[in-house]
Amino acid sequence: MSTLVALARAHALAAGRAQPIATVRHLHVHDRPLVLIPLAMAGEANAPLAALLGDDVSRPRLLVVGQPRNRDERFAFTADLADAVVPYLESFAGATEAVPVDRGRDVRHRFVDAPQVWVPNPGGADFLRLLGRSTRFRRVDGDHPVPPSVPRLGQWLTFLASSAEVPGSSLLVNAVQALGSHWATGQSAAEDAHFGSLFAWITDGARAAQEAENGPVAGPATDPAFDNEVLAPLIASPSPAMAGVLRDLLTPTWERMWKSIALLRELPVGARVGLRWDSDRDAYSAFVEHLTEDGTPQPRRDGAVAAAARLQRLENAAARYAVQRAFDDPLVMADHRLTGAAFGAEVTLAKADRIDDSGKRPVLRPRIMVTTTETVRVEPGASLTSPARPSQKAKVISVTPGPAGTDVLLELSGGMGRKLVAEPGSVPAVGERLLLTTLSEAYRPGAAFPDPAETPWTHGGPPPHREDLPVA
Repeated sequence: MSTLVALARAHALAAGRAQPIATVRHLHVHDRPLVLIPLAMAGEANAPLAALLGDDVSRPRLLVVGQPRNRDERFAFTADLADAVVPYLESFAGATEAVPVDRGRDVRHRFVDAPQVWVPNPGGADFLRLLGRSTRFRRVDGDHPVPPSVPRLGQWLTFLASSAEVPGSSLLVNAVQALGSHWATGQSAAEDAHFGSLFAWITDGARAAQEAENGPVAGPATDPAFDNEVLAPLIASPSPAMAGVLRDLLTPTWERMWKSIALLRELPVGARVGLRWDSDRDAYSAFVEHLTEDGTPQPRRDGAVAAAARLQRLENAAARYAVQRAFDDPLVMADHRLTGAAFGAEVTLAKADRIDDSGKRPVLRPRIMVTTTETVRVEPGASLTSPARPSQKAKVISVTPGPAGTDVLLELSGGMGRKLVAEPGSVPAVGERLLLTTLSEAYRPGAAFPDPAETPWTHGGPPPHREDLPVA
């Protein structure tokens, strides 16, 4: 927990109401999201009990499994779920747009939009992941066949669950995480996992949150008292009343989900949210292409090389997301200013036409002096960036403490054009206020991973020759 988030939690506790920890919205909110509230039977491994879903707040659709222990009923439920979800997911695979690549020398195409699925909490996302794993390999012929839509749903759910692991992705969103990244409550992080309580802290305050703790669950797990007193008799003697009971149980969460989406939609969107949504549309377009051309389900587990490459992509995405949040949001950047990773300063001197001719050819290298009263924890040689000019690097030449503040001499490169004369406005002018940070959006090249066939047999490569086997 960062210093400012801890402070916001203390203020929330004192005020009895959640406090904002972001000034902008850091995720894409779709115009037509699909809300999906899954409910599983307690004591059974991922046994679906019900789901309330839809892309219209006034038209929720309820799916119920009368006997969750019955295999046929569970797969009938999954088939109904597929008939409701897959058409929504594939409805965006229509109009495309051209995207320049290779510095404009070529183009590729991606869909102009992509789906967005909302679940109440991380448990809901995990439920979809497990449901995808259990259905994407189902056979549509032979013994115990299922409709073709069932394995297709499994592939889609696996894709969505995988995308949810990428920091900053907005294809599969859980409301607890989305709300928690924009507001801090006066309760613990464990208590924030209760969707109803978290929502009440934000909208109505602490007293309402206490009442919400005893309210209907948001799934996927049910309440033990509800299981024993209400659900067990209905499962023992199935009747139409079961659907009504489950609808009453899930309706409050349904309404809170749509209110949460509206609440987030009211926040101004961060400048770099669109870039991350572009990446989501790229991923969606690539997966649709895979389904069209290949259609094979995702493997049960990644090989060694694929797992290492995926881990690196996730690490890079996490670092990039953290930087983008800070660049988009002064409140997030304030945390980095407290740790010394950023500081605000005023330009006191500027030489915009300085040329460095010490190399093979002369290059434009302006220098500026900035003065700050904040603590500076950077050394000469460090590279700084300003969110106002993210493509420009500022190399620290010297750091000189003084009675009126600290003077930092910087040498600029990049973001000024390709000539020996800087483009207007590309070099900060005297009197301009700058925010300088060690954070950077610079591209991070991936590591070179070997081909799986070139790895040892212990990592998925070819088996050893007989003469290579150890002798007992």
